[in-house]
Formats: sequence, C-alpha cells, structure tokens
Amino acid sequence: MRTSDFDYVLPEERIAQTPAEPRDSSRLLVLDRHKPGVHIEHRKFRDLTEYLRPGDLMVFNRSRVIPARLYGTETRSGARVEILLIRRQAPGVWQALGRPGRRLRVGATVSLGRAGELGPAAHPGAPAHAEVLEAQDNGLRVIRLSDESALDGLGELPLPPYIKETPQDPERYQTVYADAPGSVAAPTAGLHFTDELLDALPRLGVATAWVTLHVGLDTFRPVRGEDIAEHKIHTEWYDLPQATADRLNAARREGRRIIAVGTTTVRTLEQAGRDAHQQGAKQITALTGDADLFIVPGHQYRLVDAMLTNFHLPRSTLLMLVSAFAGRERILAAYAAAVRREYRFYSFGDAMLII
Repeated sequence: MRTSDFDYVLPEERIAQTPAEPRDSSRLLVLDRHKPGVHIEHRKFRDLTEYLRPGDLMVFNRSRVIPARLYGTETRSGARVEILLIRRQAPGVWQALGRPGRRLRVGATVSLGRAGELGPAAHPGAPAHAEVLEAQDNGLRVIRLSDESALDGLGELPLPPYIKETPQDPERYQTVYADAPGSVAAPTAGLHFTDELLDALPRLGVATAWVTLHVGLDTFRPVRGEDIAEHKIHTEWYDLPQATADRLNAARREGRRIIAVGTTTVRTLEQAGRDAHQQGAKQITALTGDADLFIVPGHQYRLVDAMLTNFHLPRSTLLMLVSAFAGRERILAAYAAAVRREYRFYSFGDAMLII
C-alpha cells in the first residue's frame, strides 16, 4: 500500500480558519458504511442525536491542549528561537521540536519570553529558561524547563500551521469537557459538542465514558515515504480507566454500539482491544501506557462500531485510519463529495459520522 493511495485535492479556501459559532452549527456528513456504494447524508452537527440509539456508548477523549509553543533567545548568540513542546517525560523535562535547530545544540540555554518581546534581556533578573539536554533523531530535542508554571504565562496554544488566524477566545481550540492537560493539538472531533448536547445524551439513553490520549508528534509529521510500511508512528501517552473498561465490556457483552469521538479515542480503544487480543484476554482492563498502534487498511477493528471525526489531511495517518474503518475508496468518494458541497476541512472544519 502506497502513501499516494491516500491523496486527494483540496482547494485552499476549504481549509477552515475559524471555528463555527455556535459549536454545534458545523455541518455533519453522515457516511453509512453498511449500505452499498457511498451512502451519504448531509446534516448539521446538532442533528447527531437522530443517529444515536438507546444503549449506545459514546467514548470521549478528555485531553486538554497546553500552551506548548514557546519563544526565546539563545543566550550565547542572542538568536531568537521557537520551541514546541511535544511530550512531558518527567517533571520539567520535555521532548520538543525547535527551530532553528542549529541554535539548539546540547548545552544551549534559551531565555524564554513572549513573541515580540524577545531580546538578550527580555526578562531580566531570574527569567524562565530552557536547557537543551539531548539531541534526538528527526530534529527532536530533550529540554529541561526551569519553571513549568511559566508555561501559562509565556506559552501559546500550538495551532496547526494551516490555521493563519488565532481565535479571539483560546477556549475555542479546547473541547468543552477537556480537563486533562497534556496535548499539543486538540482532539478536534470533540470541538463540535456543546454542554447542551452532552446533557441530552443521558435523556436519549446514551451512556458516556472517558479516556485520555495526549496528542503528540504525528499530528505535525506527514507520511513522507511512499511505502506506508516504512513509516514510524510515534507513541502517544494514554489512560483508559477501569470505569471505562467496565462500560466497554458491558457494551460488548450486550451487543450495544461503541461510538468513538475522534481518532484519538479510536486509537486508544483499538490499542486496548489489540493488547487484550494478544494476551488472550476476553475483556478490556484498565490501561495506562504508550499507544503505538498504526491503523491502516487491513486492521481488524475490535471495539469501535462507529466514529465521529473531522476531515483529515491528504497522505496522513489519520486518513489511513478512517479508510481502514470504512474503506479507502468510500472515504475518498465521501471527501470528494464534501469538497463539492463546500464543507470546511481540518481542525476548525466540519465533522463526519461514520456508522
């Protein structure tokens, strides 16, 4: 299977620059993978409830985006640098991307400040700083922050590079239920939910459960090689609590649908399903660890019966994941229909429900 098999043409004007207001006014493309051909309906996200059944279990990712983009001045050269925190490895110690990389050699120290306020004496006295501890492959660095509490004051939300406008309200790049800080990108399928829509779920007989997966490096790393088998997917920390495991096991046992909200939730659930299968276990148990599952066509889905997702970048691991669920040709046909219908794509874009 080739990376180019997951390519498609998207006009630049279809990339959403601002979120829909209100959240649930975004559009919803419903793709029924059980009907022949490409069976599509075009709705609003608030119509989601019409596709839910009593007994459904919806699983959400609680992860919250942290202010992971930092700016600073390399103390020896005075050069301005930018640091993107990727993953916390220990208190104060982070894996990160930095540019320009030549200024971030092992031993370099960066005085941190706000963008536009940087200089050799941006924060005199005892400024927050970052020290480069290790250089890794693919431009990664391991850094130590002198004061992690400075992130809230100095860091910025790391919006994807295709979003050119910073939202006036930073909370619009957070789900309304996000309460577990750690992601460097939003689990965007959840951005469409409002408190009112969440409150409606129990009245419909729909149960909910929660996982945490902190979105990491692969959000920023395209699949560059043509041979998908050669792509190394990066791990992301996840937590699946016992209460969620119990609800998943009950839903499976009783034949009720499990609906994953977002590809991050899909990855968490399928990681748990794969691990249980490999261990010969018949039930899911509480898990915390590193998700390393790369889902491509041919993957056998063990837990997810339906999924909510946004529209993903061409040649991306996430497009491969949804193609594994509904079929590559069907997904690409649905994407082509969304382009023709002028849907909004990517993080602030519209949603797709695959049932």
